[in-house]
Amino acid sequence: MTQQVTATAPSARRTDGRLLRWFVSYGSFTVPQAAAPIAFALIALPLTGDPSSGAAMMLAMTLAQVVGAVPVTRFGRRFAPIPFLRALIGVRTVALAAVAVLAGLGAPFSLLVASAAAAGLVNGAAFGHLRAVLNHLVSAGRMPRALGIAATLNEVTFAAAPVIASGLGALSPQAAIWAMVVLGAGPMVLLPRIPQATATATGPGRAANLPFTPMIGVWLFCAAASSAAIAAIEIGAVSMAVSFGLAPSWGVVFPLALCMTSIAGGVWVSVRNHMPRRRTVLIWLIVMAAGVLAVMVGHSVTATLIGALLVGLVLAPLATYYQLVLDRLVLPEHRAEVFALLRTANALGIITSSGLIALVSLGATFAVVLGMMSVAILVTGSVFTAARLHAHRLRELRAAPDGSGRGRA
Repeated sequence: MTQQVTATAPSARRTDGRLLRWFVSYGSFTVPQAAAPIAFALIALPLTGDPSSGAAMMLAMTLAQVVGAVPVTRFGRRFAPIPFLRALIGVRTVALAAVAVLAGLGAPFSLLVASAAAAGLVNGAAFGHLRAVLNHLVSAGRMPRALGIAATLNEVTFAAAPVIASGLGALSPQAAIWAMVVLGAGPMVLLPRIPQATATATGPGRAANLPFTPMIGVWLFCAAASSAAIAAIEIGAVSMAVSFGLAPSWGVVFPLALCMTSIAGGVWVSVRNHMPRRRTVLIWLIVMAAGVLAVMVGHSVTATLIGALLVGLVLAPLATYYQLVLDRLVLPEHRAEVFALLRTANALGIITSSGLIALVSLGATFAVVLGMMSVAILVTGSVFTAARLHAHRLRELRAAPDGSGRGRA
């Protein structure tokens, strides 16, 4: 018995060490996306004279992510995931470094936009592979806790990275962009070696590409709707502050409130470490919709803050559930692709809100987002109801005595 414990304990320690390195890599991975809105705006200002030009770089990076996510992920199936993931992070790092160098040289702004797009092209696939690697480090029973910790780290990064970019940008726009480059390159060094993670190129009897089922579509749409709700509050924060007669700088209050409760939600998921009930997931979606409604119709700072707090409260639990349920719907060789699609769905939600805010009013944006959340609630409720009825029917068939005529085709 003592020999057995002695033999297995080092393995457990190695696993925990590798998992810790994965967590740090995950937090570092999201730095460029979190810091880019501030860093791009600061670096674009000297070149164009307009800080809003940074939004063009963000849009290029996000659109490229949508375009490249699936093709790059499928291309990577023939390679071992860790080396390929490091290569993708390397491409992103070089592209972001090019932004800093070109800005320092006073190059045409179009080249900066192209470099930002190159960084985004590999970002979705990199996230897909990074998330798929977690399955080699964590058992199914521990996955909710691991994803809860990851969601918490993600929110901490999104809260801290803009502050760091803004602080460094006050000294030099170049400092902000280089900090984003260096921190975002972290996974290249931090990712652990995982010998059992091998190429997932298809073999005999395996489907070449991810079979896109209606259930996958349901959860990707829910993810897009949730992302649109979060983006509408974060992107529209300054406009909301101004509408209440506050200084534009007060706009940070609404995203900060959202981040604080989302961090709390991530901690709760980590501590609980359970796959939530279907009824609970439906309640979370309703809470998020209620938060959007409160922001849309809120005629005071307090009502808007309450709405932001509600949306943030269920952000991490829902994000964790989307990953858990998609993980169960696909074969292991398709995990990287489905998580790249999840990242794409999130990006589409951001594009939807940012585009609507730019083209129409903030109120109209929240109305569309509320409509998306309502559809998500209705579809999810229908799916859960159908699943419950199907399970009830199976129980009846199994309980029926032989020869009764029930349970036979």
